Amino acid sequence: MFTGIITDIGEVRQLEQRGDLRARIGTRYDMHRVDLGASIACDGVCLTVIAKGADWFDVDVSAETVSKTNLAQWGAGHRVNLERALKVGDELGGHIVSGHVDGVAEVVAMKDEGDSTRVTLRAPAALARYIAPKGSIALNGTSLTVNEVEGREFGINFIPHTKEMTTWGDVGVGDNINLEIDTLARYVARLREFDPV
Repeated sequence: MFTGIITDIGEVRQLEQRGDLRARIGTRYDMHRVDLGASIACDGVCLTVIAKGADWFDVDVSAETVSKTNLAQWGAGHRVNLERALKVGDELGGHIVSGHVDGVAEVVAMKDEGDSTRVTLRAPAALARYIAPKGSIALNGTSLTVNEVEGREFGINFIPHTKEMTTWGDVGVGDNINLEIDTLARYVARLREFDPV
């Protein structure tokens, strides 16, 4: 479980296609305090630490995960939003994020507004109904508030701090973004669909 508050920007150092995709990610985390088997959200995808060094960790990414996320676009040098798993007693500064990406949204427009940047994204048709104005959404692991929704398109506003502390300063039109809908929206929709008969 995560909060969508990014605590480091990692860098993909190495990728190797084995039975699964193996990725080595450089980090500023104190890896002496990270156990093997720990969960780290990488661009919003919950991945398991399988090996580590002083300033890096390795993860295996299944073909299923690659097919549902933007991880197929990773390459050496790619910057990655990182968040360690939530601990009991930690501050919940964002919203509840599972690290289970629902699909990929596309950046369709960007416009500077003062020091902030307004970004418009297009969600997959099957996920658009879960996105609501002023609701929460996780994009590349970042907990964000939706400004407006029109059909499949929705807007997000990025303040300078968010662009500096995450990889959102690197994003451009046409980029694919990992999208995780709000857990509450998922359960409300399921309850409305459920017919016990």
